[in-house]
Amino acid sequence: MASTTIDTPAGGVGTPALAPIMPSEKVSGRTWMAVAAGMLGAFMAVLDIQITNSSLKDILGTLSATQEEGSWIATAYLVAEIIVIPMTALLTRVFGMRAYMMGTTALFLGFSTLCGFAWNLPSMIVFRMLQGFTGGALIPMAMTLVMSKLPPSKRATGMAIFGLTATLAPAMGPTFGGYLSELYGWPSIFYINWVPGVLLIGGIAIGLDKEKVQLNQLFNADWLGIAFMAMGLGSLTIFLEEGNSKDWFDSSFIITFAAMAIVGLLGWMVTGTGAMGKQPFVNLGLYGKRNFFAATALSMAMGMGLYGSSFLLPLYLGQIAGYSPMQIGEVIMWVGLPQLFIMPFVAKLSSKVDNRILCSFGLLLFGGSCLMNAYMDATTGYDQLLLSQVVRALGQPFVMLTLSNFAMNGISPKDMPSASSLINMTRNLGGSIGIALLATALTSREHFHSQRIGESVTGFAAATQERLAALTQSFMSKGFDAASASDMALKAVDGIVRREAYVMAYNDGFFLVAIVLFGCIGVLWFSDKVKAPSAGGGGGAH
Repeated sequence: MASTTIDTPAGGVGTPALAPIMPSEKVSGRTWMAVAAGMLGAFMAVLDIQITNSSLKDILGTLSATQEEGSWIATAYLVAEIIVIPMTALLTRVFGMRAYMMGTTALFLGFSTLCGFAWNLPSMIVFRMLQGFTGGALIPMAMTLVMSKLPPSKRATGMAIFGLTATLAPAMGPTFGGYLSELYGWPSIFYINWVPGVLLIGGIAIGLDKEKVQLNQLFNADWLGIAFMAMGLGSLTIFLEEGNSKDWFDSSFIITFAAMAIVGLLGWMVTGTGAMGKQPFVNLGLYGKRNFFAATALSMAMGMGLYGSSFLLPLYLGQIAGYSPMQIGEVIMWVGLPQLFIMPFVAKLSSKVDNRILCSFGLLLFGGSCLMNAYMDATTGYDQLLLSQVVRALGQPFVMLTLSNFAMNGISPKDMPSASSLINMTRNLGGSIGIALLATALTSREHFHSQRIGESVTGFAAATQERLAALTQSFMSKGFDAASASDMALKAVDGIVRREAYVMAYNDGFFLVAIVLFGCIGVLWFSDKVKAPSAGGGGGAH
């Protein structure tokens, strides 16, 4: 099929109308190298969000910290990351894409190394925060590279690779971290960043041209808007991450951050319109575009599903099935492996089929896989979970790729960095909301199911008396006296009740994620019909 060539200058996308018709749109090896380096950066940054989860016990032991204090290791990274993502559009204009990506990656590697050398909890929290602030920029930059450096007919391929970084990394983070920690000790989960980091710097150095630094844009930036954004998003993330452990609005700490989040976000909305006379650092007006608004709403829900399912399943396998991080990894890898093969097929299909149909199909598969996990019992393990993991892997590419197409449909080249920042920020925010909701739901539903089961498992029930008698006899046969054996039998029955209550709570969590994903299908059809461009054009609606 003939397609239109596009002259792409260093700063953006050329105009198809002025370009001659050629058999294909050529993309230089340098450009592909830059795009691949960007994808590596996005994968590394998303991976680092959850890479500490499975190694947390070892880290806390070394730093002499409690589990509750240790939650700040992840929270600090998330807060810094979500603050820097909306700022990447401004920082790219100031330093140029090449210098900014190389500089922020070099700093990210430095702070990753310092995380491995952390001597106490406060130092770890500070280094993780700095790591998040430098690494977070790499996520939207990968999408910006695809949209600004590739011609329309190649963007589906670029977005397919970007989609893989967004879906594979959350699932692989805890597994990869547990594997490295087991073999080489927990500092290795931070040092390993040097491998992709050095490749990234090399790829960007070769693949992108130098651009002029415009420091005047930094001095004239809307710093009041940036301050409101940082306060709003940072406080909201702390509220979501720490709310469940502090009993939400029973805590003055949580109430304070909820109030700060409201003030910050409202202030950002006011300054983001340009009402204060300054040019906004990110274009919030993009939310006024119907397709973009629908795509960001769905991106938030997808973040809830993506990070929520990645939060629930490892927790269930560790707590109920007693799996080690390595065994959990063997289950979770089935969410990743099939995606490597199906993503190119989805990229091709996205230029031929209405993306609303593809996205609906993906949401049905993803939601269906969560529904399959909503009927687990205490014996559920690798064999029983394999099919649901494969179904999830088949569904996720259809959603991630098409959402990117919806979001970027009709966006002008100058707004692409803003659009990329906003959609990635929204997905990460959705992940934080999803995990907060599910953590709270797990706690409350476990209490609910414990009470319901407890109503049946009483000392007066014949079945309970028989089970206690059998367990007491079993413990006595092992040499325990009657009083100790009876006490141990009671504890064993209590443990079984708690275990079953937790299993039912995990099922409820997966059911909740499934309902959210199914609900998204209705929202999706408010957007316009979109296909990924297979020939020249700007990716407009067909």
